Amino acid sequence: MDKSIALVSGANKGIGREIARQLAAEGHTVYVGSRDAANGERAVAEIGGDARPLLLDVTDARSVAAAASHVAALDILVNNAGISGDGKPAGEEDLTEYRRIYETNVFGVVAVTDAFLPALRRSAHPRIVNVSSGTASLAASGGHATGSYLASRSRPASGAFAAYRSSKAALNALTVLYANALAADGFKVNVLAPGLRRTDLNAGAAANGGDPAEAAAGAVRLALLPDDGPTGQFVSWDGTPVPW
Repeated sequence: MDKSIALVSGANKGIGREIARQLAAEGHTVYVGSRDAANGERAVAEIGGDARPLLLDVTDARSVAAAASHVAALDILVNNAGISGDGKPAGEEDLTEYRRIYETNVFGVVAVTDAFLPALRRSAHPRIVNVSSGTASLAASGGHATGSYLASRSRPASGAFAAYRSSKAALNALTVLYANALAADGFKVNVLAPGLRRTDLNAGAAANGGDPAEAAAGAVRLALLPDDGPTGQFVSWDGTPVPW
């Protein structure tokens, strides 16, 4: 793809910041979405290139609308902002926590995507990348992910992070539905399993995660897909397919 205009939500830290940095390093204009203005400004200074701060709280309708009004043209939307909660299993998680996590991981993605669709429709090569989780794979969670990189990681006995994992499974379903709805307009809409990364998503990620740059590279590949590239796919950070 030629030099493009991208927006990455939750881009002031972690995987999001690395996605923005890699896109900017390739010469693309990148809006660095952050719900805190000061954090966004600091990230832009660190990223360099044509990175631009954009105040964006995906859970605030007024913030989403204001951000969309500042972006007249857009080629790439990366829905990266997400939260994981405290890791309680199904049956023990409070309903309020489900609602809080879904507000960011599901409803926030819908709100942002819909708000920026007019700008994306002006692009000759519109791309949407949703950052999900390999733990959202229903096949892997049920222990049925044979023949894939997730087969050895299947965990049918564990119900941990029920709110987070189910929210990402919902995001996966939405990805397919948006891909189907927008295919005739040339959109490529895909979802990424980034792997456990060294971020502040949760304590396990912070202590045991790998390099966020690896996950970001997978997102960038999906963001820059050619016109004959796939759509409606669940893909690992290394490019291998992930079972739904």
